[in-house]
Amino acid sequence: MSSTRFSAIRNSLSRNPIPIEEKGRRSELLGRNVFDAQKMLQHLTADALESVRAAVQSGRKIDRKIADQVAEAMKGWAITMGATHYTHWFQPLTGATAEKHDAFFDLLQDGTALEKFGGGQLVQQEPDASSFPSGGIRNTFEARGYTAWDPTSPAFIYGTTLCIPTIFVSYTGEALDNKAPLLRALHAMDDAATEVARYFDKNVGKVNATLGWEQEYFLIDKALAHSRPDILLTGRTLVGRHAAKGQQLDDHYFGVIPSRVLSFMSDLEKECTKLGIPVKTRHNEVAPNQFELAPVFEEANLAVDHNLLLMDVMDKMADKHHLKVLFHEKPFAGINGSGKHNNWSLSTDTGVNLLSPGSTPMKNLQFLTFFINTIKAVDTHEELLRASIASASNDHRLGANEAPPAIFSIFIGSQLTRVLDELEGVSKGKLSPEEKTELKLNVVGKIPEILLDNTDRNRTSPFAFTGNKFEMRGVGAKTNCAKPMTVLNTIVAKQLKDFKKEVDALIDKKNLKKDEAIFNVLREYIKASKRIRFDGDGYSKDWEIEAKKRKLSHNRNTPEALAVMTSKETLALFSSMNVLSEVELRARLEVELEAFIMHLQIEGRVYSELVYTQVIPAAVAYQNTLLKNVAGLKEIYGAAHKRFSDGQLALIEDLAQHILDLKKKTDAMDNARKKANALLDTNKKAIAYETNVKPYFEDIRHHCDALEKIVDDQLWPLTKYRELLFV
Repeated sequence: MSSTRFSAIRNSLSRNPIPIEEKGRRSELLGRNVFDAQKMLQHLTADALESVRAAVQSGRKIDRKIADQVAEAMKGWAITMGATHYTHWFQPLTGATAEKHDAFFDLLQDGTALEKFGGGQLVQQEPDASSFPSGGIRNTFEARGYTAWDPTSPAFIYGTTLCIPTIFVSYTGEALDNKAPLLRALHAMDDAATEVARYFDKNVGKVNATLGWEQEYFLIDKALAHSRPDILLTGRTLVGRHAAKGQQLDDHYFGVIPSRVLSFMSDLEKECTKLGIPVKTRHNEVAPNQFELAPVFEEANLAVDHNLLLMDVMDKMADKHHLKVLFHEKPFAGINGSGKHNNWSLSTDTGVNLLSPGSTPMKNLQFLTFFINTIKAVDTHEELLRASIASASNDHRLGANEAPPAIFSIFIGSQLTRVLDELEGVSKGKLSPEEKTELKLNVVGKIPEILLDNTDRNRTSPFAFTGNKFEMRGVGAKTNCAKPMTVLNTIVAKQLKDFKKEVDALIDKKNLKKDEAIFNVLREYIKASKRIRFDGDGYSKDWEIEAKKRKLSHNRNTPEALAVMTSKETLALFSSMNVLSEVELRARLEVELEAFIMHLQIEGRVYSELVYTQVIPAAVAYQNTLLKNVAGLKEIYGAAHKRFSDGQLALIEDLAQHILDLKKKTDAMDNARKKANALLDTNKKAIAYETNVKPYFEDIRHHCDALEKIVDDQLWPLTKYRELLFV
């Protein structure tokens, strides 16, 4: 094998698991590095504590003097924990997080040194906004942007830095991040869901959207990762022949966790626990070297922050263990890719999960109300939900017989389908006493019983009900959960607002009782949203045909999926819910398209580099070896050499043909890329990359992988799948 590969593999084999140093109960570590409610109780005055609580619960603004008190307390605690710097930790439209560290250290006019951190630094800062994606909201020369403290997500210490979660907005007030729209969507959900929940319990004062994400990822040896330019620059292997053994034996899924990985996981969990991330579950996933972790459910905004923080911690912890973590949705061909399932529900401040059936008919009517409204919202805006998970990397995964298809549908199971069918058959208008009894006792009242052991999951469904929550399964492993959560909470909030208007109108104008009005509206919603419900095989061709008949969208790639972001309906939706303005939506479309283009552009460049500097030289070197061998045979045997060299000559011809075809395809791809780059319209450029550039990638890969099969293993320069996945 090549010296680069040999060195990388030798380095990987010499790694020993790093010993687990810190032992003891995880519960004792929870939130150690977080300025949480317990720390605030210890460090804040009563007034300051009450002000922060009011800001968290009702969004009330914090007075500047109170902010100074909070900042002083936060600084004092952080310094005792070893912090030397602070940062506003935010989520620009790059999909990752950003931070600029400032020292607590400052000098007075007389040269006296002191640690300084006041309410002004806590509440607002002014980072340079010009170099972050803005979609045209800000010109490059207009640098000013603002980060503003989000008190609903507690500050934490990471390393020696106090990190303060913030939103990020432009000088003119538009959101330049993913957190601000999410907070607006969650506020809209709270308002709408609380009003509906009060139909069933007048004591409800607040409704929180909750999120439990499941993070899938790959772990490979760091030295081996560094031997692959494609992994380092794109996050995935652009070329690589499938290993003889992949996942076909199903022996990795839930298998014994390798000791080196277990050491990484244990240290990761300890660090996460200190940072308040309630990681609970860990296991091997389906593909070799693929794993998953999941936390306890949390309020959605905090859960999003924790997922982003987790990915950063995973990167750093993997590095300490001489590993490389891969979040790309499809880092290896021929085996499963990685997703980030978003499990979503709604909970009240009275401790009730609104998507969980209860012990009484009234509680189950409440469940059906939120359950059916969610289905109706997804049916109305299925195309928008598809857009929220669209990306160049996730396009590799959706519909690939390992992830849900690009067609959005909802799985609810046969038992709940029967319940909805019975509700659909309810007569319109006032209900007779017999109908009320039948509905409340025999249909609604028995929901908990029929759901017992009947909440199976459909792995091909993009949006599945799993007992007391909905699971959005198409979210990519790299995706910021804020994007799909903003869309989901906005559309359900809008639907709940419409529902309340219709119910109140029936009560006021038709003289119907509350329960009758609710049943009447739900009945119509069941009929209207029937097309989105599908319990079968989402991978089948029959479903594609059926979905087309049902007029469900099937946007197979990112440019197609993103088009809905600026439709009249989308603009009206987000504007009416005060989540995103037209300017902000159009800017986001521009940012998403640019990101798509850049990802494919980078991959195209890496393909050219790999082909011309590694693959073709290795193939030519082996071809020369064979030519020398044939020449030697001819010198010894003369005309009779063909008896012994036919195999070599056939290999030489195969090599020559693949080299020729590879060069042609790579050059054609480069030319297509140049033509696409010349386009000024971002949407047209994205479509050009999708239709004219991207198809060459598979052709180039085909010839590279064919050459990998032929070329001498000692000459092949790129670390192979069997080494990346099994060493």
